[in-house]
Amino acid sequence: MKRLDGKRILFIGGITNIGAAAVHAIVEAGGRVAVADIDATVGIRSVLPHGDAARFFPVDVISEDSVAALVEAAVAWLGGLDGLCQNAGYLRAGPVEDFPVETWDMVYAVNVRAQFLAVKYAVPHLKAAGKGSIVNMSSLAGKWGGPGRAAYSSAKAAVIGMGHSLARELAPFDIRVNTLCPGWIDTPFNRPAIDYIGGDEAVDSMVAATVPMGRQGTPDEIAPMYVYLLSDESSYVTAQSLIIDGGSYS
Repeated sequence: MKRLDGKRILFIGGITNIGAAAVHAIVEAGGRVAVADIDATVGIRSVLPHGDAARFFPVDVISEDSVAALVEAAVAWLGGLDGLCQNAGYLRAGPVEDFPVETWDMVYAVNVRAQFLAVKYAVPHLKAAGKGSIVNMSSLAGKWGGPGRAAYSSAKAAVIGMGHSLARELAPFDIRVNTLCPGWIDTPFNRPAIDYIGGDEAVDSMVAATVPMGRQGTPDEIAPMYVYLLSDESSYVTAQSLIIDGGSYS
């Protein structure tokens, strides 16, 4: 028997980088996954290797109507819901005096509001299942900000606070809520921060100086945490913001 046999999972932001690695790990562990993202072309291609264990669903995470429709369509295909994972994100960096208000609002829309919307519409289905697990995505930036990242860091801090509150609200229904906080992970998602810092060599130097393990992490090193938090092995784990960063934050 596999660790996630019978688990029905909605994974938002699951077609590239950490999300794609996590979906693969969930399927390998026996879960069935409704994979949602905005790019249908990449999304359909991303689920093909998983056969009947995964299906792609398009979503615009900043549209309430789109998120609500996604949850209903995913639950109809899955036959219920046992877990919600969130990985959609938006990162922009720049000096605060030049940072556009519209960009600030988009950072919050994708990183905070979108996660709230998915929880809002998924929770009734998790309650109907009798228990469940929600895994939201923050960042080490939500614990420990950096220059040029006031929007992103504060948005990710909001996700941590939201997760702690939701965990306490939903605990009576046996619905657990935890938040992942990766440090520097080697993916294209971080390009805006890398460019602001001064490019790849500058980031490599910073990582070497500040990360005890001396390197960036990989998506495959984040993916197993999703499997653990979705599984019954973590049945007493909730309200946590779990840092995966090679030892930077201590």
